[in-house]
Amino acid sequence: MHWHAYTWFGNGQDLKHEAERRPTSPDFRTSALPPMRTGDWLIKPRSRIAETFADAVKAGEWMAAEYAAQRPDSDRIPVVERLVTSVDLLPRGVDVQWGEWLPAGRFITIGMVCCPNRHLDHPCPMVR
Repeated sequence: MHWHAYTWFGNGQDLKHEAERRPTSPDFRTSALPPMRTGDWLIKPRSRIAETFADAVKAGEWMAAEYAAQRPDSDRIPVVERLVTSVDLLPRGVDVQWGEWLPAGRFITIGMVCCPNRHLDHPCPMVR
């Protein structure tokens, strides 16, 4: 198993455009918005992959670093708790998605998707 990392940072109001966040939409592949289901990142264009990891600890550390660069001063869930939980879940085949509202209506989402994915039958984006 390996993990593909994905990020999105933008206007939180744009997340209301749910139709283009679903794979059934003709706009899904070209939309910059994150998918409704974390595993559907795997069917976005390969260029959306921020990083790929073979080690769950490194994957979690990458998520923490990305989050630290954007996170608000007061976290609802401390980054250490997020990291420990992620490093536990990833090797067990559970996708991890962190999202947080930021000042001025901005939103950040950082996802780590298991590949192969046990919830969705999407091919690895690196080999299609």
